Amino acid sequence: MKHILQQVFRSSNFVIGFIVFAAILLTVIFYPLLIPDKPLEIIGQGTFFPPGIYVNVYDSIEAPQFILNLDNAADKRIASKLDEEDRLAMQEWLVGVGIPENEIDPQDTEMLMELWVNNFDSTLKISGMTNADRNYFIRLNKSLEGLLSTDGVTIALTNPETGVLEEKTFLEQSKYVNVNQVANVRVLPLGTDNFGRDVLTELVAATTVSLQIGFVAGTIATLIGLVLGLLSGYIGGFVDDAIMFLTNLFTVIPSFVLLILISFSIGQEQRGAFTIATVIGFTSWVWTARAVRSQVISLRNRDHVNLSKLSGHSLVHIIVADILPYIASYVIMALILQISSGILAEAGLSILGLGPRTTEVPTLGLMMNWAMIYQAQILGKWWAYFPVIITIALISFSMNLMNTGLDQVFNPALRD
Repeated sequence: MKHILQQVFRSSNFVIGFIVFAAILLTVIFYPLLIPDKPLEIIGQGTFFPPGIYVNVYDSIEAPQFILNLDNAADKRIASKLDEEDRLAMQEWLVGVGIPENEIDPQDTEMLMELWVNNFDSTLKISGMTNADRNYFIRLNKSLEGLLSTDGVTIALTNPETGVLEEKTFLEQSKYVNVNQVANVRVLPLGTDNFGRDVLTELVAATTVSLQIGFVAGTIATLIGLVLGLLSGYIGGFVDDAIMFLTNLFTVIPSFVLLILISFSIGQEQRGAFTIATVIGFTSWVWTARAVRSQVISLRNRDHVNLSKLSGHSLVHIIVADILPYIASYVIMALILQISSGILAEAGLSILGLGPRTTEVPTLGLMMNWAMIYQAQILGKWWAYFPVIITIALISFSMNLMNTGLDQVFNPALRD
């Protein structure tokens, strides 16, 4: 056993796949211990908050304030409200009201703002301007109010006794707060999804559930294929014909189509994660049974098997003790591929809306389904779907690498 493990871990493919898969497993194990948030808890009132560090505005006002005189602070403040696209749009509007284009420099912020303030009128109708363009310019004009101002902002609260606004504090543009001194700060490395849920927490929980589905589905498919393949290959005759008839029947019908029909017939309320895993397992055993059968046929007339027959050993003893150990490595490789296939099958079903119930636990496929329904890919909200694609790819990549490494160790034709 020690010698086999040494051979396995000498395979670079297996080691790389094992490290990637182990990293994924460690993440799904320890992340919930460090951040015990509910994966489907709605924390944001809105959709698709971008990744970043979110600081509570109210607490930041109460936090200790410091004055920093930074040279590029004003430029960054202006750039955050007036990007290159907005500058060109303002130039286009000004040209439309009759200002010569050569008198407009979009990069000269002061001149551009002066021309804009003196000429913009939301009631003007410019040739070729649609109602959507008009609304855009109105929103832009509102966002530009006080853009070049160097004055601070006064924070005032209503006095509950007199009902009069009273100044609470004055915020200069050069004042800053230390994030570590703000009471409420939330880091969202992957932002939120369409429901306002933390994508990273949801992704870790979804990976856990998808791995469980893949393991259950892979185990069921491998066990069914192993048992049928052993019986068909060793016994032969009528048993072999019957099993091969059943196998051919499942081969003719595409397994994913059969999976879709069964999942649809179950109904949304009855489709739990374990149910989906079981359905995937019962529709994915065909190629394992065929492969095991071919291996057993090549072994059943070996000398050690014939000797076991002459010794009067039972059918079960011969299969378990004299045949199964010789195909154990192949069975392990089949299990790895079945687990990977189970995860991909669940993702495919969930994207079609036939996955597990959406109100219980997230899966990688369900996250993709939610992102597609709310058009994250069209709106450019990459954090809602791209991390899911990467996770699925990493799981499949790591398992296929491990399988390739095992094949290099146990397949004589591939050994160096």
